[in-house]
Amino acid sequence: MRDLQKNVVFCKIWTCLFRIRVNLISERVKTMKKTTKTAAKTATKKPAEKACAKKCTAPKKCAAKKAALKSVTFTVHAEAGQDVRLAGSFTDWETKAKKMTFKKANGVYSATVKLAPGEYQYKFIIGDKWATDDQNTEFVPNDKGTFNSKLVIK
Repeated sequence: MRDLQKNVVFCKIWTCLFRIRVNLISERVKTMKKTTKTAAKTATKKPAEKACAKKCTAPKKCAAKKAALKSVTFTVHAEAGQDVRLAGSFTDWETKAKKMTFKKANGVYSATVKLAPGEYQYKFIIGDKWATDDQNTEFVPNDKGTFNSKLVIK
């Protein structure tokens, strides 16, 4: 009889623990769903600069943002006729690398971009080779085991 009572008590405790575990898992799943929805909403929002460039619903705010953007010209020496691109944290690296144009007058490739104040990393792609800016002394290590040129706009 005592063995039966022990088994009943054991089963009640085990059932209770199982229900607690199921409730905890259920709460975790709800939290994960909320986090996923929040992340999805955040990921689909456009940066202020893109929103201002397309259609502005608050002209004063957009004008202030556009005024904060600064034109930055990047230059690099390379042989004429090569495919030279500017890639960086502001171009989504290789995905939207900006094509640079060759100026015969000074023999350099150049590209001008508008950037908001902040810190940026960049490199040049000359043909199929990646190169840092030899005119810039600011570098930061990257995840490829090499370095990126660093630019700070105030």
